[in-house]
Amino acid sequence: MNVDVANFFGTFTPRLDEKGRLFLPAKFRPRLEHGVVLTRGQENCIYGWTPESFSSFTDRVRDTPFTNKQARNFFRMLFSGASSEVPDKQGRIAIPPVLREWAQLGRECAVVGAMDRIEIWDLERWTEFSAGQEEAFSDMSDEVMPGIF
Repeated sequence: MNVDVANFFGTFTPRLDEKGRLFLPAKFRPRLEHGVVLTRGQENCIYGWTPESFSSFTDRVRDTPFTNKQARNFFRMLFSGASSEVPDKQGRIAIPPVLREWAQLGRECAVVGAMDRIEIWDLERWTEFSAGQEEAFSDMSDEVMPGIF
């Protein structure tokens, strides 16, 4: 099976250490060895992009009119929390305090592949969120992706 290496998928449960560092899942490390851009994500998780994916994202949203108040507020939240991190030799990244607080991270975490980015969640919050999505997941495919299934 030929899988596009730009895609992240799967769920992993690393621990946050006492210094606020998180081991990246081994499967994700090759794509993130040159760095990861972390920022506030929706549902109070942390988004993590490769520098290339983050650059592509910012290029796509660059033309959003700054006169749109919702766009301004969204980008303020997204970009003000952004931090570029490079994994250490053990594959750990530092999660800045502002992002740990945003995502309410405890010691037990979930790192979730979400196509072109990863998401970092507190494990208990991820478990609650994903359990609450089971029924909706079954019903949403036609609405979110018409004609795909």
